Amino acid sequence: MTTQEIVAKVWSFCHVLRDAGVSYGDYLEQLTYLIFLKMADEYANPPYNRDIGIPKELNWPSLKKQRGAALESQYIKTLRELGQKKGMLGQIFIKSQNKIQDPAMLSRVIEMIDKESWAQMGSKVKGDIYEGILEKNAEDTKSGAGQYFTPRPLIKAIVECIQPEPGKVISDPACGTGGFLLAAYDFILEKYEGKLDKTQKEFLKNGAFAGNEIVPNTRRLCLMNLLLHGIGTIDGEPPIHPDDALLSAPSATVDYVLTNPPFGKKSTMTVTNGDGKQEKEDFVYNRQDFWITTSNKQLNFVQHIRSMLKSSGKAAVVVPDNVLFEGGGGETVRKELMKTTNLHTVLRLPTGIFYAHGVKANVIFFDNKEASKKPWTKDIWFYDYRTNIHHTLKQKPLTEASLVPFIECYKSKNRDELAHVWSESSNPDGRFRKYSYDEIIARDKTSLDIFWLKDASLTDLDNLPEPEVLAEEIIESIEASLANFRNVLSSLEA
Repeated sequence: MTTQEIVAKVWSFCHVLRDAGVSYGDYLEQLTYLIFLKMADEYANPPYNRDIGIPKELNWPSLKKQRGAALESQYIKTLRELGQKKGMLGQIFIKSQNKIQDPAMLSRVIEMIDKESWAQMGSKVKGDIYEGILEKNAEDTKSGAGQYFTPRPLIKAIVECIQPEPGKVISDPACGTGGFLLAAYDFILEKYEGKLDKTQKEFLKNGAFAGNEIVPNTRRLCLMNLLLHGIGTIDGEPPIHPDDALLSAPSATVDYVLTNPPFGKKSTMTVTNGDGKQEKEDFVYNRQDFWITTSNKQLNFVQHIRSMLKSSGKAAVVVPDNVLFEGGGGETVRKELMKTTNLHTVLRLPTGIFYAHGVKANVIFFDNKEASKKPWTKDIWFYDYRTNIHHTLKQKPLTEASLVPFIECYKSKNRDELAHVWSESSNPDGRFRKYSYDEIIARDKTSLDIFWLKDASLTDLDNLPEPEVLAEEIIESIEASLANFRNVLSSLEA
């Protein structure tokens, strides 16, 4: 079958199962288990002859020969027992459950997967199939999966700016479904096509990428996503760890950190009070390598990411607005970050690009440095891609072309020339502007929440978005407000 035919086949089953009450997320989970089992069977036979660690009574042939209730029973047993294994196998099947209750439908999905040789299928084909379903799952707002899925055009733009090199380690301490790691992998493969030697290729596959993801199902999807794209091996150690990255100082430093940490403002833990009732309490990480102790999750991630970097390391981090302007601990983190690293660029992002509604976010870019008495940050460049920008997920989504001007500005060897051109009266709406360290330190709370463009929709009705775009923005705002009220309610109930 051609790539298009395989994709169409996978999607046709997705729609059939969805009509039977199986969500994109559930379908994606079951595909992960079944494709892994089929690939493991292929690798266990010639010409590979590899021991993946799956007992004969739980392997692919033992599953596909069953029908009806026996199939359901065999599948449940397979998921339960493989979830107890170690390594990649255990991480794929940990806490796995059967979500396809109709044995006839399960049998049809097994037949579909059995017809393909997944081990020999190109990584791009397998990856495209899986990424497509991941994105569809993220679009299903009721599932909440969107919080783990960063828009791929944004990820590609960030990677294009950072320009990762072969032979270096790239990490994401909150990796979700692995978008940043995959984009860096694709970038290196494309830029250095035909130039990588055997050692570099081996390192790219088995040593270049690392990450953390504490949610078991999301970690499973990430591992499978990486595996299908060609990162890691089916019988190797998983490159994604289940530990909370913030709990302790990193055991080793890396060359690049590319990440979009979770956007909950506070870290919490569930405890049982004296009456036997469960309550949520703010959780504070006691880290000697942190500048401040705080329950603010984003500020903790910024501190952690800086500690992850080698002295020559680079980072690009998606952060919510509060990281740029919050006082107290936020001001301390910003000051220390400017002292110890070269915090050189801030990209202000518009709303309407994330699957989690109402998110106002930015990307901060900084290069780590060795200890110095003088601050390493001299100037910070701000690119305002928020003011007068209107994106929605359906009517006007963010595309790769949307951020090309920013990429060009970021990569410019002489940013001062750009600033000079854009400061002229003939071009007052320039989106790229520089502020010196002294100017920022003098601002209230050392705020990095800087903007200079005027919102045209406030003064000029002709600049309003198209009606359908405006309607979608209103819907997103209402849904974001409802989500916030639900969080307030859950806190009150706790």
